[in-house]
Amino acid sequence: MNDEKYLRMTLALARYGEGKVEPNPLVGAVIVKNNRVIGRGYHHYFGGPHAEIVAINKASAGLLSGATLYVTLEPCVHFGKTPPCAPAIVQSCIKRVVIASRDPNPIVQGKGIRFLRQHGVSVTETKHKDILKEALRINRPFFKVHEKGIPYVIAKWAMSLDGRIATSSGDSKWISSKQSRNIAHKLRAKVQGVMVGINTILQDNPFLLAPARPDARSGGDDKGNNPIRIILDSFARLPLNSNIIKTLLLGRVYAFVSSYAPKSKTKQLSQKGARLFLAPYKEGKLDLISVLKILAKNGINKIMIEGGEEVLGSAFDNRVVDEIYCFISPKIIGGCGARSPVGGKGIGEIKNILNLKDVTVKYLKPDVLIRGYLV
Repeated sequence: MNDEKYLRMTLALARYGEGKVEPNPLVGAVIVKNNRVIGRGYHHYFGGPHAEIVAINKASAGLLSGATLYVTLEPCVHFGKTPPCAPAIVQSCIKRVVIASRDPNPIVQGKGIRFLRQHGVSVTETKHKDILKEALRINRPFFKVHEKGIPYVIAKWAMSLDGRIATSSGDSKWISSKQSRNIAHKLRAKVQGVMVGINTILQDNPFLLAPARPDARSGGDDKGNNPIRIILDSFARLPLNSNIIKTLLLGRVYAFVSSYAPKSKTKQLSQKGARLFLAPYKEGKLDLISVLKILAKNGINKIMIEGGEEVLGSAFDNRVVDEIYCFISPKIIGGCGARSPVGGKGIGEIKNILNLKDVTVKYLKPDVLIRGYLV
């Protein structure tokens, strides 16, 4: 039986859940008997049936006995929003389970494998390095939040060929092409939250919604799969008539403030429907690590930072960025006062430079998208 082939199928299925199942992991499952797929499934949405159960339910009950189940992640043994998967696998008389990776969650880790073996099910953990690498990659947010207690962080920006995200006056619409902006909007649908600093709100008054900007006058009717809008706002300067407040019915707003924020303003924002969090104020800004830990405790394990330069700079200074999307437009802005994408302290010596791994380059006509990972 070709274990590698069927595990690759589970990985492809798992990706369909991206942006819908978080904070749960992406999981795909395939059931095979006599070299024929008799059931397949993936975790569709948070709170819904797990991939193993979807695959079992799609298979004919009479064929399950003696079959092999392939799954991207170790089956669970605990009750959450749904019953555990491992007992259901045993009850279906599946004889063998092949998994791509173990579950890092302490509630599950190793316990699912042990339960299956104790009940007569053979369990194989893949030894194929490429399969394991991909299984870990698609669930990096899930692994990171359990191992480090903070979300997976994507940094995204668009800049000119000379490395500028805005002119010296702050004008930035539009540096990138429409195609690039459409890709960026779709990315928002694949994360739980989009983070920006208050200066970005005051300068651009964005909606930060996906997949398309709603009509500000009507409030919009395209709900899409909208992320939580996360605003770093030390002094609660978020305008009550800003576009993200106007569109609270389309997407939640989490505003992080310091103890210096006026209580009268924070009360007004709360009354409008924004959820406020208090974070430590250090060295003239909110402590980003504390913010990320609060987000993780509130079930958020994947965010995208869209700016501005100080927020991105803080993220790189704190070494919390995991993945980068950089859109480069063949345009020149120039000027000593024009803004660059990454601020913060930066590095003092080239030997400490941050290098991207597994870099891909995509030509978008006329823009170029560079994507890579930091390890």
